[in-house]
Amino acid sequence: MNSLPLIKSQSTVKNRIIMTLSIVHFLILGLLFTNPLDSKPDSIKTLGNFDVKNDLYLAHFDSKTDVDDLHSVAGVATMMADPRFAKVEYHAVAGAYGIQQGRYVPANNLFEMVFGEHWSDAHTDFEKALNEVTIIAMNTLNNGGFVWIADAGQSDFSAALVRNIASEMPKIDLKNRVHIVQHSDWNESVTSPEDLAFVKEHTSYHRIPDGNSVGNGTPGFNTEQEVEWQNYFSDSELINIWQTAIEGANKYNGAEGRYNNLSIAKGGLDFSDVAETAWIFGFDGLEDVTAFFTEFSN
Repeated sequence: MNSLPLIKSQSTVKNRIIMTLSIVHFLILGLLFTNPLDSKPDSIKTLGNFDVKNDLYLAHFDSKTDVDDLHSVAGVATMMADPRFAKVEYHAVAGAYGIQQGRYVPANNLFEMVFGEHWSDAHTDFEKALNEVTIIAMNTLNNGGFVWIADAGQSDFSAALVRNIASEMPKIDLKNRVHIVQHSDWNESVTSPEDLAFVKEHTSYHRIPDGNSVGNGTPGFNTEQEVEWQNYFSDSELINIWQTAIEGANKYNGAEGRYNNLSIAKGGLDFSDVAETAWIFGFDGLEDVTAFFTEFSN
């Protein structure tokens, strides 16, 4: 008779131990398999290859002579507006072009709308823009972070930036600390040969599959089909940004000898350069334009 309470007590303790171990096991599995992209913004430490706390994202747009950069600026704006990117440090450059011929596509109003004070105008004043970005990049490097450059165009400006950093910080490990991402054969072909060779030798240069095509390992953000992109947004500011980008692209597409982007001419979208940004931040699994808007709808 006196043994029953003891047996019941031992059984209760055993059950509690098993329950506790099961809970611990469940929590460990949760930590192992939780996707950081699904986390709350304040808890996100990394987005793909990017350390949110320490790294710097630079978006370099050539805007010469293809108007796709205007759509790409809107695409970057869409990603940056997502709560997961709230703590990402970024800076953009307009006019980061190479040796190609043709007229520039002015879009200062769009850059102001999207980036505010976080952009530089290399078309108007190359040296001023270079000095501004050099200071920002060096600050990141001095604080232990990495610099990630999406070359939505050629690498001439990026090469000048890296040369500046090397001059001011001769002991910095550029090959490890500065990453340049490129997706286009054409962009490489109209980068000055010495600049292209320089960035390939002195930085971590990532050549990813072309962002104009679907099914090649990176997103294909180019379509001739009209996209009802407005249906994905409730944010009036993002809607205004896309409207401004599309209107500007339609105005300058093929005008005064500029390149005629056939996808845009047919009423579609081309923000193919955003494939590089998607790769940097771990969204390279997105297949196409529809997947992009679905992912970043609000």
